[in-house]
Amino acid sequence: MRKRAAVLCGAAVVVAGTITAVPADASPSHTAEAARAAKLTWKTCATTDYPTLQCASLKVPLDHDDPGGEQITLALSRVPHTAKTYQGPLLVNPGGPGGSGLTLAGYVASALPKAVAAQYDVIGFDPRGVGKSTPALDCRPGHFAPVRPDSVPATAAIERANVQRARSFAAACGKKYASVLPHINTLSAVRDMDAIRRAVGAQQLNYFGYSYGTYLGAVYAKLHPQRVRRLVLDSVVDPTGVWYEDNLAQDYAFNDRHRALMAWIAKHDATYRLGTDPGKIEAEWYAMRAALAKKPAGGKVGAAELEDTFLPGGYYNGYWPYLAEAFAAYVNDADAGPLVEAYENFAAVDAPGDNGYSVYTSVQCRDASWPRDWDEWRSDNRAVHEKAPFMTWNNAWYNAPCAFWPTRPLDRVNVTNGKLPPVLLFQATGDAATPYEGGATVHALLRGSSLVVEEGGGNHGITLSGNTCLDKHLAAYLTDGTVPRGTGAVDAVCAPLPDPGPQTTKAASDKADGSTLHGLLGFRD
Repeated sequence: MRKRAAVLCGAAVVVAGTITAVPADASPSHTAEAARAAKLTWKTCATTDYPTLQCASLKVPLDHDDPGGEQITLALSRVPHTAKTYQGPLLVNPGGPGGSGLTLAGYVASALPKAVAAQYDVIGFDPRGVGKSTPALDCRPGHFAPVRPDSVPATAAIERANVQRARSFAAACGKKYASVLPHINTLSAVRDMDAIRRAVGAQQLNYFGYSYGTYLGAVYAKLHPQRVRRLVLDSVVDPTGVWYEDNLAQDYAFNDRHRALMAWIAKHDATYRLGTDPGKIEAEWYAMRAALAKKPAGGKVGAAELEDTFLPGGYYNGYWPYLAEAFAAYVNDADAGPLVEAYENFAAVDAPGDNGYSVYTSVQCRDASWPRDWDEWRSDNRAVHEKAPFMTWNNAWYNAPCAFWPTRPLDRVNVTNGKLPPVLLFQATGDAATPYEGGATVHALLRGSSLVVEEGGGNHGITLSGNTCLDKHLAAYLTDGTVPRGTGAVDAVCAPLPDPGPQTTKAASDKADGSTLHGLLGFRD
């Protein structure tokens, strides 16, 4: 997990003033519901990038089955509508679980066509336990401090060390948040979303979620189909594999994406001087990994940290030039400086990262059953590692606290749904974090949904990142509900954006929509 960019800028320009939410619908039944709902007071929290951003907070029950009991606070943000035509709230979520959505509201409102964004109150939120919501979880600060044990358990001692780290993290969460953990899960977050709907005075929600946010949206739609007006799911979680099986499926996909990076480096041998054979370049990468396991670069980048550093390349190819540069400098020039810098930029975990991981584990470990017998984990991950060595064991240890989690699991939600208006799905065929099968599965489970595929694309989070073909379908849907309809398993196909060139500069990258979006989505969904 990297340092997340999805927090409100500390140098934000804050303008005095408050705005009280007014119900968007005045029908008798809705008026009664609005009267019972909490009122929101919006305060400006403008940033240079998002000058119309506003913030508010909402109290909700820790346990929605005990509405008069302990209350927690959700942090909200919005960019208010400006057009005469008002289509209601558009709730956005960046995934995770554990991702902050406050800045995402500003990004989505600015990245959509102005005429479309102007018709919505684009609303972001920090889910329970996350960021500016309170309490914000931090089970074991410094859990990812370098240098960690090698992720590949080549010896019994290495395996014991990693198992102990996982046990310790689970125990720390249970000790620190015993009364909270039973209520950190997707079902509770869905009930929070409905509380947000009531608080903004809307009969229905429009929803736009990335990655884990697609599962969150699908579960909301299952429990409240009559409350869904429009539903956009980008980079779709397979809900039938939540969560143990989904993580094993990721391992194969990330290995494929890592090999795509190796092939890209081979294509640009004139720049990186690592050769033109992707297989030999991959072998060189694993030799670098072995060397770092013995002597971590800068006292920070061992084998596990190297994997962490290259993981973002599996989410977004815009990072490939920086990763390739660091790789080449280490191999060709014995210079570890660029590698340490890449680790610090992409992989070092700060306090928001600790918070995000605490919520990630709390949600995933509670949402569904995980094997409690470590022998099963060992057997499964050994088998996958033989075919997909890049991230299998790193991913296993990331999720391993769930083998020892102190709260009992809930039943997995069957999101099959035939009661929704048209739903719009987006999926890249080479997505590693949420492999293509997730999009195809949800397309089948949500009757009447439309699936737009980025054929040959490998990024995770593909709308509002520069692909005009994809964004055209998104804008049409949010404008008037129009969805493409095909005759086969896919309703529309878009070509991917070209891979970056090796000469991409930081300044050019920072201007790219994809770079901004992927900084907000973070990694490790």
